[in-house]
Amino acid sequence: MSEFSFNPAPWIPFKDKEVLDRVRNIKREDMEYTNENGCQVKVVPDFGAFYVGDILMRMKMSDDLDQTCVLILPNPDPYSYIQVAELVNQFRINCRNVHLFAMDEWADDAGNIAPITYEAGFSYSLVKYLVNNIDESLRMPMENVHYPTNENAADYTNLIEEIGNGGADACYSGPGWAGHVGFVDPCTPEFGTDSVEEFIEMGSRIVTLHPLTIVQNSLHGTFGQSGDLASVPPKAFTIGPRDVKNSKYRLEMHGITTSGTHSAWQRMISRLVLYGPVTPLVPSSILQLWPTTVYVSEAIAAPIAVNELAGY
Repeated sequence: MSEFSFNPAPWIPFKDKEVLDRVRNIKREDMEYTNENGCQVKVVPDFGAFYVGDILMRMKMSDDLDQTCVLILPNPDPYSYIQVAELVNQFRINCRNVHLFAMDEWADDAGNIAPITYEAGFSYSLVKYLVNNIDESLRMPMENVHYPTNENAADYTNLIEEIGNGGADACYSGPGWAGHVGFVDPCTPEFGTDSVEEFIEMGSRIVTLHPLTIVQNSLHGTFGQSGDLASVPPKAFTIGPRDVKNSKYRLEMHGITTSGTHSAWQRMISRLVLYGPVTPLVPSSILQLWPTTVYVSEAIAAPIAVNELAGY
């Protein structure tokens, strides 16, 4: 019987079949590494405590040392942020010096950024589940809570660099289905370059979302987990690769499954981000260029294999 072969669909960003075949067949025991740039990959059962602990430690240090702390945070992540707020309250950590930057926010087809009142929005979630759950006497002032707006969009990267003395103290991230970091999607006109050197110097901006990002988010809780594609905004505002590069610490987390099941759109893109080439076609792959701590859950490290009985 002759082998059935084909080229990936033209809208798929990264299509090198040799690389794709290599990374999808990487074994669990071969996944952990530290490269020459200090990017370190660790496979763990669950990374939630590391993430919450890192945020809390930085808030505590900012209080003890009376120093500014600038964090770029992904959203929505209500479970983690409820835990952070509870621990801040328990240990009476004063967050007066903490500056939070929302990593990204939705925008409409004309490029207008969603307001903080938009309930499917990232700024809305950040304020509701993290900021407002911190006791008022310990809470960072609202002028320290930064989120994208139509008014600050042109200066968002400059604002991070100004307050953070060159860059954020920490940037927390995880790859999207198309390989994005933040909403830095591949194959978009706003981040349109083949040059890695040019790409990593690009700052924050409005971006036209890749179709895979629309599909991914239609499966997430804020959009009903129902594949309602038309409910997901077509554009977004995002930090840029430059903001990731300039961060003093980077923590990347790979662990998204479909509501705790074996099904995971992140399993393959995780491998491409970590073991494929550094390319704007897989934006999160730039994390290989700098010291980065990457936690991959055992669920995402599970083998990619045919399951004939699973059906849909």
